[in-house]
Amino acid sequence: MADPEKLRLFVAVRVPADHLRAVDAALGPQRERFAAARWIPVDNQHVTLKFLGWTTEDRLADIRVAAAAAAASVEPGRVRLTTLGAFPSARRARVLWVGIDDPEAVMTTSAKALDDRLVPLGFQAEEREFHPHLTLARFKVPRPLPEDLPDVTAGLGAFDVDEIVLFRSRLHPKGARYEALDAVPLGSGR
Repeated sequence: MADPEKLRLFVAVRVPADHLRAVDAALGPQRERFAAARWIPVDNQHVTLKFLGWTTEDRLADIRVAAAAAAASVEPGRVRLTTLGAFPSARRARVLWVGIDDPEAVMTTSAKALDDRLVPLGFQAEEREFHPHLTLARFKVPRPLPEDLPDVTAGLGAFDVDEIVLFRSRLHPKGARYEALDAVPLGSGR
């Protein structure tokens, strides 16, 4: 019998395409200020709630059930893109991101609910505090960010978070391609 196929999986929230395009356009004239950045294509941008990594296909049904249960336990909410920032810090940036203002804690609660339901399936609990963010670029070698970061979210309104999405990541030489396997509405367990 053949071994089950391995899938690289994560659960995320989609950001509206118009928001992604607006941030990308605002960053356009600024890109040369971020030397050696590897930019994430707009089509691949999302807010990761839980990275599952390589998982055998035979576990997919249990993951879908866990994701649906997590989503059912969280009420939809509104969030807003905020300012540019970096991990681990602006002085030693490895990741350039746009922060997320999550006043109703919809993303934070979703990440916690996913952990609660996926840890019993053998997935690692997140050790770091969850900070919702939209990754824009990565740096191979840590570097300081410019001190006068541009406002790339001016004029963007809040948007609804009303579902979480289970994605498959297919690695290719030109970069990863993401395929949505399931979109599960939040608060559907009422």
